[in-house]
Amino acid sequence: MAKSKLPVRLTGQHFTIDKVLIADLIKQATIHKSDTVLDIGAGKGFLTVHLVKMCDQVIAIEKDKTLVKYLRLRFSNAHHVKIVGSDFRNYRMPSKPFKVVSNIPYGITSEILKILMYEHAENFVGGSIILQLEAAQKLVSNRLYNPFAVFYHTFFELRLLYKVSAKSFMPPPTVTSALLCIKRKNVRNCDLKHKQKYLAFVSCLLSNPNVSTRVAFKKIFRKRQLRALAERFKIDLNAPITCLSPCQWNNCFLEMLDMVPEKFHPV
Repeated sequence: MAKSKLPVRLTGQHFTIDKVLIADLIKQATIHKSDTVLDIGAGKGFLTVHLVKMCDQVIAIEKDKTLVKYLRLRFSNAHHVKIVGSDFRNYRMPSKPFKVVSNIPYGITSEILKILMYEHAENFVGGSIILQLEAAQKLVSNRLYNPFAVFYHTFFELRLLYKVSAKSFMPPPTVTSALLCIKRKNVRNCDLKHKQKYLAFVSCLLSNPNVSTRVAFKKIFRKRQLRALAERFKIDLNAPITCLSPCQWNNCFLEMLDMVPEKFHPV
């Protein structure tokens, strides 16, 4: 008799087997019956089997061909479950609002987050994700050095809820994990149609993250405009540029659109 396929450390597969963790992961995502939910790196369906009871459409995405066959057999009678045999990076995302509840493949964490919270920010409304603790800590740091992290925090609320024990996985990973909750924000006056321009704005000002806000802003704003921004949005121009809050980043971007000629906008 063939042995059941086990996770392979070299591929970063670590199945979530802790029922308490699975229940919390689903609870934190605030799933409604009408939601479309993605399970990225579905493995053997330890999460999927619970999600099918919660919502009308579950999309389980798994790269491993053997596991894809297993999932299709396991959920053959669940017509509201779609099994996708693909690398998530090649998957064509839903064109409607969706959530994610997943123990994601750690090796492509940054790419997954970029796809969800930047490339498809218009339709991604949040969820809960298990990821490597180190990556989660960088995401929720008070000082943001990565332009994409600034973008994520502008449009989403990111909360690191707690560390996850290695015993919650099969096999146990060699790194510490964490549970991250993501919820979409209602961002005043900022339209995602400007997302490329907004990312270019943040990237330009963070190109040298060690300088003061005053020095960084001189790339785009005049002295008079700088003083107005500092007063209106309570910005310490002498503090490092990385100390700006997501709200301050967004407000300054909107002021650039209003007061700076387009030919001087970062690209």
